[in-house]
Amino acid sequence: MHGMIESLAAITGSAHILTGADAAPYSVDWEGTPQGDPIAVVRPANTAEVAEILRLANDTRTPVVPISGNTGLAGGTAAEGSILLSMARMNAIRTIRPAARTVVVEAGAILSKIHDAVAEHGLIFPLLFGARGTAMIGGALSTNAGGSNVLRYGNTRDLCLGIEAVLPTGEVVDLMHQLHKDNSGYDLRHLLIGAEGTLGVITAAVLKLHPAPLATTTAMLAVKSVDDALGMLNRLQRETGGAVQAFEYMPQAFIEAHMERFPDARAPFDENHAINILLEIATTRPDEATPGDDGQPPVAARLEAALGAFLEDGKLIDAVVAQNEAQRTEMWARREASAEVCRQHDPIIVNDIAVPLDRIQTLLDRIAAIIAAHDPGAQNITVGHLGDGNLHFSCWPTTHNAALHEMIHSEVEQATIDLGGSFSAEHGIGTHKRDSMAKHKNPGALAAMHMIKAALDPNGILNPGKLLPDA
Repeated sequence: MHGMIESLAAITGSAHILTGADAAPYSVDWEGTPQGDPIAVVRPANTAEVAEILRLANDTRTPVVPISGNTGLAGGTAAEGSILLSMARMNAIRTIRPAARTVVVEAGAILSKIHDAVAEHGLIFPLLFGARGTAMIGGALSTNAGGSNVLRYGNTRDLCLGIEAVLPTGEVVDLMHQLHKDNSGYDLRHLLIGAEGTLGVITAAVLKLHPAPLATTTAMLAVKSVDDALGMLNRLQRETGGAVQAFEYMPQAFIEAHMERFPDARAPFDENHAINILLEIATTRPDEATPGDDGQPPVAARLEAALGAFLEDGKLIDAVVAQNEAQRTEMWARREASAEVCRQHDPIIVNDIAVPLDRIQTLLDRIAAIIAAHDPGAQNITVGHLGDGNLHFSCWPTTHNAALHEMIHSEVEQATIDLGGSFSAEHGIGTHKRDSMAKHKNPGALAAMHMIKAALDPNGILNPGKLLPDA
């Protein structure tokens, strides 16, 4: 091991090799769960150093685990006996091209810093989730992260034009084109995005930018049913030309859990409601954003008119529209704190799942039945990105019976599959869902994935034990 550390230090300099107590913070995930002790944490400065590190690791058959902001939720950075390859020093925002609406970034660039940099040009990079202040773009690309704006802008995969990556052999794959059309062979970019660092280490990317909204209207809605809410969503999308960019589901149980975790927080409504929706509409059209004589932009007036019609139809119970940025921030703070809220009690059962939109209510009903059958006193605080069919099932059971927890988890997962859904929506597979991959993934697809892994990483050094079940 000492010889390996000396070899790594010759590549990056000894100041960028962390061991012992210096490496300890990297040995746990953001929840504090142990992820094993790495041989060393190595912090390269550029792609050439990443390539040298991987060549060394491949020659010596030493496992390498890439790590970005360490905000993952699936155990993707467990690194016992591995080189932990930190992208933190490779954090430059290299070039912003406003006319082309692109930005070139290194893998260690923190998401919020990308947001700030492009905002100066009246543009947005619309990948948004609660951990954006520490999450790095390399990790977001490696897991094909989702977030709250998928409804309008898509997942991370949809926001990336090009990447640079280093293969396990140390070969650099330069796909840093800024083209919207490039039909020249296999799409290696999409292969490496979402591969969770098992096929290559993403070192840089070309990201798509969008015009910053000129006006944004945010509201909390109380509705009678999820199906009613989705009907409202479809109507709003039609009437606004697809301007809805967030449609988030929060049940009353979650609202109560949020207020337990944050006692100074306010409830969204004066009365409690079973189903609460966070809605946001944004426009880039000047005619929709310019305030009228009443001081209200037309997009806001359009929303309020639609909400009035929903109230008359009886599908909408109540609504609160944010009147200023402080109120909007308060609404979003409630939703973005969900990971912290859900993990304030132990134990917890979680699934990151997705179904077609017209089957969400059915899945929620089946989840309720599963909990009632196995642990009637358990608290279901599931939240979700309702507009794209992604539910974050979260349940506080009444016991520490691990077998019972696994039964609930497994039955919720199976109910999702039975409805044509996925056992992994946006958090990735990591170590946590390898058994689910073996159980639910199409055997032909798994066989193809194993062949790709063997071809690109014949010695199996990159992020071993993640994503793919054993062959």
